[in-house]
Amino acid sequence: MDVRSRNHVTVTGRAGRPVVVLAHGFGCDQNLWRLVVPVLEEDFTVVLFDHVGSGRSDLSAWSLERYSTLDGYVDDVLELCRELALGPVTFVGHSVSAMMGVLAAAREPEAFAGLVLLAPSPCFIDDPAAGYRGGFSAEDIDELLESLDANYLGWSGAMAPVIMGNPERPELGEELTNSFCRTDPEIARVFARVTFLSDNREDLAKVTVPTLVAECSTDAIAPPGVGAFVQSRIPGSRLVTLNATGHCPQLAAPEETAAAIAAFAGAAR
Repeated sequence: MDVRSRNHVTVTGRAGRPVVVLAHGFGCDQNLWRLVVPVLEEDFTVVLFDHVGSGRSDLSAWSLERYSTLDGYVDDVLELCRELALGPVTFVGHSVSAMMGVLAAAREPEAFAGLVLLAPSPCFIDDPAAGYRGGFSAEDIDELLESLDANYLGWSGAMAPVIMGNPERPELGEELTNSFCRTDPEIARVFARVTFLSDNREDLAKVTVPTLVAECSTDAIAPPGVGAFVQSRIPGSRLVTLNATGHCPQLAAPEETAAAIAAFAGAAR
């Protein structure tokens, strides 16, 4: 299957310039990047895509076998890089896509000029024995997934504003709710388990490409300390704490987010 149609690939910006690939998180699609794209496309070739099962991707390409772990999504990312043949790219992964970038760069580092891990979490579940705080207990995650299974639309309406934060700007939470509700519930249930049950802490040390870890100042999904943990485990990486609040800075603070991406991507070549 053609990767461009499978993942609804969009290429914009300036041809022949450094390439930035923007990868969205759970329940979202490439539209979530729309406010940062106008800034980035002034100086970069910008590639957007939808994960299979999201947005305008080819839903017929989705299978439980391929997408029940992060590996299927990582395969897609690497296939996209090879098919577009744009040379080493700066991969910007938001939320769960940050760990897709980690796994992809560990597997094929030559494909990447750098990684931007935006609001990343290598493991959402606390591990008290290791002194790790992911933000949720195992019981919290079990309840979250049970609620999602029982009533996906109701779960979306309750969780999206929590994920987005910025309660004084309810339109942001409404946009994320609508994005969640456009996702097929069966696919969303599988993707949610991949997102919230994966543990990629041990994979961080395998990254050898330049990496920027960009956390938000407050984030109910990836709380303070997670960004520092990621940065401490990726050799030579750098941590920046954005003034942005919530888990989706590309919507809540697009100018600041775009500036951080552009500064890193411009220096990564």
